[in-house]
Amino acid sequence: MNENHHTRLTSSEIAALWSSYQNNSMSVCIFKYFIENVGDPEIESIINYALKISEKNLILSEKILKEDNHPIPVGFSNKDVSPSAPRLYSDTYYLYYLKNMAKVGLSVYGVALATSAKTSVREFLSQAIQTSTDLYNKTADLLLSKGLFVRPPYVSTPAEVDFIDQKNYKGGLLNINRRPVNVIEITHVYANIVTNLTGQILLMGLAQVAKSKNVREYCLKGIDIAQKHIKEFSSILTKDDIQVPMPSDLEVSNSTLAPFSEKLIMFQSSLLIQSSTSNYATAAAASLRTDISATYVRLAAEVATYASNGVNIMIENSWLEEPPQTIKREH
Repeated sequence: MNENHHTRLTSSEIAALWSSYQNNSMSVCIFKYFIENVGDPEIESIINYALKISEKNLILSEKILKEDNHPIPVGFSNKDVSPSAPRLYSDTYYLYYLKNMAKVGLSVYGVALATSAKTSVREFLSQAIQTSTDLYNKTADLLLSKGLFVRPPYVSTPAEVDFIDQKNYKGGLLNINRRPVNVIEITHVYANIVTNLTGQILLMGLAQVAKSKNVREYCLKGIDIAQKHIKEFSSILTKDDIQVPMPSDLEVSNSTLAPFSEKLIMFQSSLLIQSSTSNYATAAAASLRTDISATYVRLAAEVATYASNGVNIMIENSWLEEPPQTIKREH
């Protein structure tokens, strides 16, 4: 269906396209580096697929913005990446990184599609969702075939259906006489463990190659936060005798030669924080045990403070590109 008259982009459509350009220009840089430092041909094939997706999304978002006479973001370019820099991460980590980024893409593009009206924008976002789905499935299939896919915990459940008939099902903040975690709560807790672990490994490498003291210390602080959150989430499961499966072979080399610019390092860190904040909010809403939802709220506040400190570093170094905003009428 084609629109029979020209309509301007709405604020949410501009936001979706602007963010897509920023994120995909960063991803192009990262995947170009990964390709130069991967050993497994099957993993290289998936990285190539991810690179082509990002390049296509970059071109399409730029095209739609130009058609509506909007300025094109600066984003990231070849000057932000050194593909020839020594390997920093293991092949297995590449797969977990791709899996996580595909999951982020599904969430971000899904929200954007639900707030868009213009046909060309919805078509762009719909294909972006499809390619993110394909990337996730390709990555998951390869992890499974290599015996590297770490599944969420298996649990035994009752044989019959029941309804909640007591208010104390929610428990309290003191966690006295708590009930066991349910499968919905386990899903979110484990997902946040894996996400934090993926972010922790990424920041370990970035801290190792960061040139400036502020950026290095910021990455190190992020590692501490991720380790703390993994410990807290793991304890929720282990208190109910649920084993916490963890990925292995997510290694960082001893290289200190930076493959990315400081600007890209901070932007990637910011993207991780945004994802964590969204994940925690969703998990808190889905958790019926009061102590678990309170844990998410408390940890989200810590993440928000960390994010604010990162924004300050980016502003101080003129690395933070300003999103489109409304005109100041008084001027």
